[in-house]
Amino acid sequence: MITKIAVLLILMAVVPDIYIDRRFLRRMRGRRALMCRLLWWLPTIAMIAYTMVFVFDRQFAPSDIRLLNVYLFLVGLFVTPKCLFAICSSIGWGIRKMLRSRANYGNLVGVVMVVLNWYVLFYGSFWGFDDIRVRKVTFESAQLPEAFDGYRIVQFSDAHVGSYIGGKEHLLQMIVDTINAQNADMVVFAGDLQNREPQEIRPFVDVLSGIKAKDGVFSVIGNHDYADYIDASPTTKVANEMETRRLEKMMGWQLLVNEHKVIRRDADSIVIAGLDNDGDGKKFPQRGDVAKALYGVSDSAFVIMAEHDPTCWRRKILPQSKAQLTLSGHTHAMQFMIGSWSPASFIYKEWGGVYFDGSRALSVSTGIGGFIPFRFGVPGEIVVIELKMKSEE
Repeated sequence: MITKIAVLLILMAVVPDIYIDRRFLRRMRGRRALMCRLLWWLPTIAMIAYTMVFVFDRQFAPSDIRLLNVYLFLVGLFVTPKCLFAICSSIGWGIRKMLRSRANYGNLVGVVMVVLNWYVLFYGSFWGFDDIRVRKVTFESAQLPEAFDGYRIVQFSDAHVGSYIGGKEHLLQMIVDTINAQNADMVVFAGDLQNREPQEIRPFVDVLSGIKAKDGVFSVIGNHDYADYIDASPTTKVANEMETRRLEKMMGWQLLVNEHKVIRRDADSIVIAGLDNDGDGKKFPQRGDVAKALYGVSDSAFVIMAEHDPTCWRRKILPQSKAQLTLSGHTHAMQFMIGSWSPASFIYKEWGGVYFDGSRALSVSTGIGGFIPFRFGVPGEIVVIELKMKSEE
């Protein structure tokens, strides 16, 4: 993970310090000047050394994820603020030269940006990740059988339970209690149960087994539920993937991998289908098989499709099926949002909330956790979807 951007991170650490040293620190005089400059450069030297530790680690992330979390926190604490200040100050210096002014207001703007950066960092790391909210949605469909009018589905995704190890275990119990409090007819987990390996899941099997719904808990596989994030032999990777699936089934979850189940109410029925993870075909492989998942299902059936990656909705689900409602996750809204804007909008057309194509809908959950325990403006969410009959006009 860090290896791919190590050069950028080192430049981000070094270049601003060179600018600040030349513009401000070298003007200092006296015996203390050299000591002050050395103290200023010390965090940068330490960050370069810390970065090199990850460069020589062949894993996507260290087995102890806390090493990565501490590193990223230090980047936000030291590296990013210096970058912001250096950028603002250099722009202000250029403007001052153009206008022949004596004051560099870029320095003041830079200080404000540093303070805002620290606010985002501390809030997102120590409070934002702990915030869980319930979002309620109503989905109306003329194809919904009468017996399922008012049917309640709880959708949640992207648990990344490994991120709760080491002091946040109570949050997962709170999430389970909140899910159960919704009195759901069905619970659907939209993928990414783990960060890297099934060993992360084992401490939480009892807690996650406590999720209950009248018609059961259904789940699909996310990209992190494969063994793509570890450097291991093919045999080990296959064993890990099988263990992840075994643990989900041991918790009482009904894992749907290109398959479906029928839910009945008297003479009426609906279908819950699940696709294997189906990404962009570049970074994430495309394993979803719509035809296999819906084999034997009538075209007139009301189908709820679960698929981890929302990009699959337009790519496969809409053109290859008549599924009325699709449930996805994956984006996390990049765990950062200001108002209604998230940088996820640069990558995904559908990244959080409910989207429509005619009468068919996609519900994208921004998840409850994350590989990195940080969230700003994007509280972990549990989505409650109530199905309602819609009269045909």
